[in-house]
Amino acid sequence: MKLLIDECLSPELVDLAQARGHEASHVVWLGKSGWKDWNLKPFILDGDWTFVTCNSADFRGPRDRPGSRGQYANVALHAGLVCLNPPKDGLDLDLMIELFEAALDEIASGGELVNQVLEISAEGDVLDRIRYDLPDG
Repeated sequence: MKLLIDECLSPELVDLAQARGHEASHVVWLGKSGWKDWNLKPFILDGDWTFVTCNSADFRGPRDRPGSRGQYANVALHAGLVCLNPPKDGLDLDLMIELFEAALDEIASGGELVNQVLEISAEGDVLDRIRYDLPDG
């Protein structure tokens, strides 16, 4: 799987992905630092990247209505979206790594994410894992 890590996440996630056999890079390393989401979207899609971000609503739309808005709202085919959702008090490096490792575990057990979203959310001491189709159906 080709994973592209958003600039809002640590480049250390690239090493974790590569250690598990995935091709991975970071938005900053590819010269896309500061790019707006709508500029990054064609790069992600054309490169067949599975995008990993913590700016979930920007890409999948509102949590209660994924696909109704966001950068992936009008995308018919994509390599997948991984949303790492922190608790209200934020995302430190340790939690970021924990969420991403849970995502990698889910990918290993459930396969590729073509036209799917994988959300890993921290709710207190519990990690919630949700996987669904986008576009729906």
